[in-house]
Amino acid sequence: MDKFSKLKEVVAGIEADAAKFYDGGNAAAGTRVRKAMQDLKVLAQEIRAEVTEKKNSDK
Repeated sequence: MDKFSKLKEVVAGIEADAAKFYDGGNAAAGTRVRKAMQDLKVLAQEIRAEVTEKKNSDK
């Protein structure tokens, strides 16, 4: 559950940068959004592995 909380924190953290990029055209904010999205991808994959492991160990 810790990784899921971290995922939510990352999403909340990039909200301002996403607004700066999409509404203001700030290219640096776009770079930060892309990096955060990559971090989200890694976290999501780790969560998927955790869930699969837990699901299979309960059988």
